[in-house]
Amino acid sequence: MGVAGCGKSSLGAALAAAEHLPLIEGDDHHSAASRDKMSQGIALTDADRQGWLQTLGRLLAEHPTGVVLTCSALKKAYRDQLRLACPGLRFAFLDIGREEAQRRVSARASHFFSSSLVDSQFATLESPVGEAGVLRLDALQALSALQGQTSAWLNDAARQTDSHTKDCA
Repeated sequence: MGVAGCGKSSLGAALAAAEHLPLIEGDDHHSAASRDKMSQGIALTDADRQGWLQTLGRLLAEHPTGVVLTCSALKKAYRDQLRLACPGLRFAFLDIGREEAQRRVSARASHFFSSSLVDSQFATLESPVGEAGVLRLDALQALSALQGQTSAWLNDAARQTDSHTKDCA
């Protein structure tokens, strides 16, 4: 999760491949109206995102054995909605500065997201740092390092859950 340009799609694909999990690209599930708004540089509202978040929550729930989802999840309320659909959901937060995010988004040739929206992404972002089940990552690190850190974190969390389940059984 994170603002546009932080590397969600790249890390999601690398993580899904490394962990042998399906990948859901959140951007693929925006409505045509939302895509049109974003391509025109119009920021989405909470109402615009509601159906999208419901769809993503349903897709998460359809994969009880695990899935990787790329999703901005900028507000705590959005993350909480996804957590309701998928208890135990974890978020890898790709933390990036505004200038670098702007540079990356401006360099993307074939994406519907207008680079003029980067500022609105930062204005909307409610940092997840400190929330349970969140790993903060420095988005400027190499993709292989980001994937390695995230895989280790997920696998450690799974071992702890397995250990706790055995202790409680």
